[in-house]
Amino acid sequence: MRAEGITEEDLFRSLEGFRGRDIPHSRIFSSMCTVPHPVALRAHALFAETNLGDPGLFPGTAALEALLVQRLGALFHHEAACGYATSGGTESNIQALRAAKVLHGRTGGRINVVVPASAHFSFQKACDLLSLEMREVPLDAEFRMDVESAAGMVDGDTCCIVAVAGTTEYGMVDPVPALAALARQEDVPLHVDAAFGGLVIPFLSDPLPFDFEVPGVMSIAVDPHKMGMSTIPAGCLLFKEHKMFSALAVETPYLSVKQEFTLSGTRPGGPVVGALAVLEYFGMEGMQDVIRGCMENTRRIIEGMETFGVMRAVTPDVNVATFAAAKVPGPWRVSTTRNGHLRVVLMPHVHRGMVEAFLRDMGDLHA
Repeated sequence: MRAEGITEEDLFRSLEGFRGRDIPHSRIFSSMCTVPHPVALRAHALFAETNLGDPGLFPGTAALEALLVQRLGALFHHEAACGYATSGGTESNIQALRAAKVLHGRTGGRINVVVPASAHFSFQKACDLLSLEMREVPLDAEFRMDVESAAGMVDGDTCCIVAVAGTTEYGMVDPVPALAALARQEDVPLHVDAAFGGLVIPFLSDPLPFDFEVPGVMSIAVDPHKMGMSTIPAGCLLFKEHKMFSALAVETPYLSVKQEFTLSGTRPGGPVVGALAVLEYFGMEGMQDVIRGCMENTRRIIEGMETFGVMRAVTPDVNVATFAAAKVPGPWRVSTTRNGHLRVVLMPHVHRGMVEAFLRDMGDLHA
């Protein structure tokens, strides 16, 4: 630490230099996060000093967190859903499996979780932390979880089945109704990781079933800091029934409340209110417009890439596009899947002008 402080001007000159080393969003095609909407930034700033870890001291902020849960529950066809705002999908997935393990009730072998091979790496973290065996189910030809294979992996020591709605690598939605039927048959909960797709699918013209409308879906993870355009970090974990939520309760005798259900202790109110602010500002029609634009850009980039002979790996359900391996011009930042496919994510900050500029550069490279 410095012996003496520096001036505010010098400090921020230094900070701006470091910020300038970051890659601008105008070149980022690989991230599932985006530029926060101005209303999220304004709301975040207004609630920057609030701590949801001690909600009795910040009842207004706590009420807005409850309203966020209510809004998302209604969006997912269950207004009575319960839950809380998390730091993102990793925390949500850990907590969902923790609740499932607590309620499992069976003894004998090592408790396991059945997940698709496309599952986010947060499930590996969750299983390590919770001493769960993670059973990976192979995918079908369209990179969705294979239901028949999943059925063969479930046994009496399975505490949860996981489906993904909007996979990180290919943008696919697993067959949630069939997996939910399997979960009900085996009397285990189905957790849906909709960290990305949860704020895409409900706004599509023909949405695939993935949420609480499907019997057997017991918990859902969704990240407003992704397609919800909130500030980072902003996730949410929703439960269909309070018994799963209450399985997370711990005593907090010295706080303003005597029980908490969260993984983090101190929790910032700013991004939570930012998440709600964006949803309130746009409403259903506004979000449909945002998602329509992202999906149109997804179709356009697929069409454009294929004119250069760079073929799609699969037709996605949400705004993620993957292609056969190909060279990409240097300024653009894309990623690759574990199978070696080129991957781009058409987030709200990826406007049509960026798409066309990217395609022009790809055309120059592949002419």
